[in-house]
Amino acid sequence: MIKLIECPRDAMQGIPEFIDTAIKAAYINQLLEVGFDTVDFGSFVSPKAIPQMRDTAEVMELLDLHQSKSKLLAIVANIRGAEDALRFPEIDFLGFPLSISETFQQRNTNASIAEALKTVEAVQNLCESKGKKQVVYLSMGFGNPYGDPYSPEMVAEFVEILAQLQIEIISLSDTVGVATPELIQKLFEVQSQAFPQIEFGAHLHSRPEAIGEKVIAGLKGGCKRFDGAIMGYGGCPMAKDDLVGNMATELMIQTLEQEGYDLDLKKSELQEAMKLAKFVFNP
Repeated sequence: MIKLIECPRDAMQGIPEFIDTAIKAAYINQLLEVGFDTVDFGSFVSPKAIPQMRDTAEVMELLDLHQSKSKLLAIVANIRGAEDALRFPEIDFLGFPLSISETFQQRNTNASIAEALKTVEAVQNLCESKGKKQVVYLSMGFGNPYGDPYSPEMVAEFVEILAQLQIEIISLSDTVGVATPELIQKLFEVQSQAFPQIEFGAHLHSRPEAIGEKVIAGLKGGCKRFDGAIMGYGGCPMAKDDLVGNMATELMIQTLEQEGYDLDLKKSELQEAMKLAKFVFNP
């Protein structure tokens, strides 16, 4: 079964103009009607680092989950953020960004990789105590633009460490859109075979014309969990690269359906979400 994770948080977080809390909540509520496995709806991080997400707690209070089968995911960058997120029993997953690039880890969370790994362990303990799951995003998982060391073997070393910490979901993240289909397929093949107990996901950023071939490469490698954002809005504001956005959800759906997958989505609700997205992101 394919799991689609819709990421309005990733779409919104880099927009400099603050999106009204009620508008955020209305958009996310519409996404909750579509039938995505999970909605990555917000983040409990420093408002100085990501001003757009400073109202995540308020947005949470406005969400209507009664008719939705979708689960909720929130991003955290430290223990305090995890504690804030876990005050809401409706949140199912906490996502943590762990980078293979030391430069990007510092830029993204103001911490070293060694410090971030300690946070991953602490957040995992908190999640286990509350019956939640942590999703670790391996940022710069396909290379980086900083000249920091990278190799598929390094990815395997990070996954081994996370497996020892009992992490059950790892999303390989191409933060700046450098992944080739060949590397995508190889990484997912190798990791899913070496760690069958872990659910591997793909959080890829891409130019629109390359989305289809990247999804197919992930499928060939055994990936069944894909992150996206409607119309490809957004990307990582810490990566400082405007050329690539998120994987456009509607293009991923098109590719997956062409490959024969039944995604069990409410297409009419998806169309409404796409109409609303144009208003949210192009007011």
